[in-house]
Amino acid sequence: MASGDSTKSGKKPQEKQQNVDAATTEEDFAQGSYGILPLIQSKEKCDRQLLLVRDINETLAKQTIWVRGRLHISRGKGKQCFLVIRHQSATIQAVVCVNENVSKPMVKFVSSITKESIVDVEGEVSLAPTPIESCTQKNVELQVKKIYVVSPAEPRLPLLIEDAMRPDEPNTADDAQTARVNQDTRLDNRVIDLRTPANQAIYRVEAGVCKLFRDTLDNKGFVEIHTPKIISAASEGGANVFQVTYFKTKAFLAQSPQFYKQMAIAADFGKVYTVGAVFRAEDSNTHRHLTEFVGLDLEMAFSYHYHEVVDTIGDLFTQIFKGLVERFATEIAIINKQFPCEPFEYLEPALRLEYKDGLALLAEAGVQMGSEDDLSTENERILGRIVKDKYHTDFYILDKYPLAVRPFYTMPDPNNSKYSNSYDMFIRGEEILSGAQRIHDPQLLLERVKHHNINVDQIKSYIDAFRYGCPPHAGGGIGLERVLMLYLGLGNVRKTSMFPRDPKRVTP
Repeated sequence: MASGDSTKSGKKPQEKQQNVDAATTEEDFAQGSYGILPLIQSKEKCDRQLLLVRDINETLAKQTIWVRGRLHISRGKGKQCFLVIRHQSATIQAVVCVNENVSKPMVKFVSSITKESIVDVEGEVSLAPTPIESCTQKNVELQVKKIYVVSPAEPRLPLLIEDAMRPDEPNTADDAQTARVNQDTRLDNRVIDLRTPANQAIYRVEAGVCKLFRDTLDNKGFVEIHTPKIISAASEGGANVFQVTYFKTKAFLAQSPQFYKQMAIAADFGKVYTVGAVFRAEDSNTHRHLTEFVGLDLEMAFSYHYHEVVDTIGDLFTQIFKGLVERFATEIAIINKQFPCEPFEYLEPALRLEYKDGLALLAEAGVQMGSEDDLSTENERILGRIVKDKYHTDFYILDKYPLAVRPFYTMPDPNNSKYSNSYDMFIRGEEILSGAQRIHDPQLLLERVKHHNINVDQIKSYIDAFRYGCPPHAGGGIGLERVLMLYLGLGNVRKTSMFPRDPKRVTP
């Protein structure tokens, strides 16, 4: 029967299908309003203005605009499709609905666009009938007129952004049933993980810490310098260094810019700072250790007492904390949504306690330590909690550490040879800066070098820098990633290192 019908019509089934396809194409009046753009190779210029998603608001109602973003979510429903377009931390709802400008095939095409694809959208801004709670732009949406795929994403994503956006710990029973992304999966697919609003915000705040560090010190008369990362001897005099082949000899990756900051002081620069990579070959797989991190280091000549430097650093942190609140409140709120944290407290001027006072506070809490013992990580945390309860601050300075637990270049306390003119600074009970007055007298420095059994020949150029007169000076080194982790209460330094390096990870 089917064969007879085909013969009578004079057309084969294949030809019939071609005719149907042609008719469908003719009916697709929106054909030029959607599709996949050719690869952008800068062949020609385009004067089209793309608005940022975060700038779309009620003042643009009834205006037709262009935006570029990622397809965050799409929900096709019959003759319409609801989209969420994401650009960095901002999201907006877009609606594709069959009308005089939008055809059924266009809606079908939009429904097939893969998540995370980059799209250009032309749409009219309209006021949302009710606030769109799932988007940052709650009071407006886009009525799509045209949509083009600029760069398609593969259909199978190694992780879903909506999963990566969830808090680490579920807040409700319903939350417990939803998928979460573990740390290794995040770091293995870091480029996708970094697209989450929280991560977008974290690294903007991190950039803010660097800028506030630079701006504050610039205003205090410091000079930014850049120091070598390939050096001839271990900067801290220890074994935790990465050795590298250097032509026909060997060299090391710098554990600190320490020597070069001091040489700059000996060269009469007065006040210096540097921002750069620091390397530590420590096999520490903890929440706060990295083998490569960003060091914010400073060094400063003083007149008569190293507390001139301590006060300068304390005020530096105060200015950073103030600046973060003033300039990054929006980003901090975005981060806190995924990673809830208690508000940060600090005092002005910063609280400074002596080491022996810290031991006394610990003793009151039942923690006994020797007067020349170094603080363990756990005791640092306990002391941090005590200080928070007693003084209502998450940031404080601990001064006058035992000499035995400090590096060879630390100036001894003139009143008690068991102690030193050195200090650490803490955020939420964890160390974020270690510093001291440095020995600027070559004879005393040589004595300390020998006491620590360090090969003098390996650091000869460092010692020689003090033979021709050097002002008294002090400074410190700050771990950028650790500061941000603790300030934001993120719990793991890998959340604040864009591409972290630890004993088990050297990729991506």
